[in-house]
Amino acid sequence: MSRVSLEGQVAVVTGAARGVGEQLARKLSARGAKVALVGLEPDVLKQVSERLHSESDHWYADVTDHLAMARVAREVKERFGKVDIVVANAGVASGGPFTGSDPDAWRRVIEVNLIGSAVTARAFLPVLEESRGYLLQIASLAAMTPAPMMTAYCASKSGVEAFAHSLRAEVGYKGVRVGVGYLSWTDTDMVRGADQDEVMRELRQRLPWPSNRTYPLGPAVDRIVAGIERRSAHVYAQWWLRGMQSVRGYLPGAIATVGQREMRRFAPRLASVRTGLVGAGGAADDGARAER
Repeated sequence: MSRVSLEGQVAVVTGAARGVGEQLARKLSARGAKVALVGLEPDVLKQVSERLHSESDHWYADVTDHLAMARVAREVKERFGKVDIVVANAGVASGGPFTGSDPDAWRRVIEVNLIGSAVTARAFLPVLEESRGYLLQIASLAAMTPAPMMTAYCASKSGVEAFAHSLRAEVGYKGVRVGVGYLSWTDTDMVRGADQDEVMRELRQRLPWPSNRTYPLGPAVDRIVAGIERRSAHVYAQWWLRGMQSVRGYLPGAIATVGQREMRRFAPRLASVRTGLVGAGGAADDGARAER
């Protein structure tokens, strides 16, 4: 599909304070898009907004809050006159054995990643219908490959993938395109936070190539921007992820076999794995909830 110029387009990015969201805001702005930043850290969002090349603004909101996100959608429309692109990027992660996991952190991963994406779509779809715009749902390699020690994250990303695919048929005839973005391990605060746990880091390093690498953020986001320009149904932040689609049906069985062997190897050390939200984004989410 031919690319759509981003000059003068209005793009909303959730989880825009850091990582994929911040880098995406920068690159969309550099291509002439006006950017609305949404997240839980108003001071950080303000700093990001001030560094952008084009017109921008920022909003404090928890993506799981229906009223807050409806307000943001209304105010963004009032501020910029329209919304052409929405990237549901906000996400958190936790790791560790399910049976010993922090139930509040486990539930929060589902709430932010899955429910928050649905709340974002519900708030912005009316304005996207007006502009015949594009909703990009950020998923993950975790949507394709179930992995031990990542039950909440895999469940949430499988959920948002299915949600976006289902939604595509509902809104397509209204002119709204829906895409799913897939990323492998990418150099963000979330991945670095997970790697601070020795067991989680070693377990990931034992994955088969190329899924055991951490990939640079810039090229990954460049691929996402290209997908946005094409209004693509599937956007792959690393080249090899496209090929995973053809073999994903075989992966649960293979991972169950190999994963059991690896879990047996790490069993004596599993009690030490931290099971709360990871990274700076997880800390921001914990802090925002504590203030309420």
